[in-house]
Amino acid sequence: MLTAPVEWLGRRGLSFLLEAGRYTCFSLRAMAAACRLPLQVFKTVEQVYFIGVRSMSVILLIGLFTGMVLGLQGYYALVKFGSEGMLGAAVALSLIRELGPVLTAIMVIGRAGSAMTAEIGVMRISEQIDALDTMDIDPVRFLVSPKVAGAVISFPLLTAFFDFMGIVGGYLTGVIMLGVNSGIYWYRIESAVEMSDVTGGFVKSLVFALIVATMCSYQGYYTHLRSRGFGAVGVSLSTTTAVVISCVMVLISDYVITSFFM
Repeated sequence: MLTAPVEWLGRRGLSFLLEAGRYTCFSLRAMAAACRLPLQVFKTVEQVYFIGVRSMSVILLIGLFTGMVLGLQGYYALVKFGSEGMLGAAVALSLIRELGPVLTAIMVIGRAGSAMTAEIGVMRISEQIDALDTMDIDPVRFLVSPKVAGAVISFPLLTAFFDFMGIVGGYLTGVIMLGVNSGIYWYRIESAVEMSDVTGGFVKSLVFALIVATMCSYQGYYTHLRSRGFGAVGVSLSTTTAVVISCVMVLISDYVITSFFM
């Protein structure tokens, strides 16, 4: 009885290491297959449409209202110090460096990442992936690599649209509603935002793209190995797990990347 907690901890640790190793190998395999010739152009374009174009409306809407909230809260914080002229810089830097890449990734996880997991999970439980193996077709290259390539292309573009709409939202709140000088608002953005800020935001979006595409695909691909549910239940559990773990990994990697770019 005294060794039970140690045994449980050991089992959990070994299970975590096994899962982490399997995910790492799966991710490397998917990224390598995405670069292998011949490139899967048409499938990649389909994924760009699914991940990028079909996420555009929600990204623009969330970006607009995020910028409006930042403009409102930033104004009332800065006016206490007589620095309301810095509102443009505060909104732009918050969006470009942090909120743009992170919120874009989380929105795409909820809209497209969950769909990736469910799609591949259903293919796994219906033995379609086994059929691809039987026909000597690499299922990772056939199913996962286009999703990885599509995410890598889509995420930076979606992040750019999010940032733009957020800055416009901050302008609507700060300038139109609260009376901040329009010229000062745009001047502070131009003077405060540097190329390193933009580069850091795009680096984050690329890392998030790889995390989301590989983690969501991985959870669906190995749905059949879940011990707590099979069939439709396993797919639902895999989808939930993919969304939660992807969000956590995005936030952790955001902190790590920020600490390097500070």
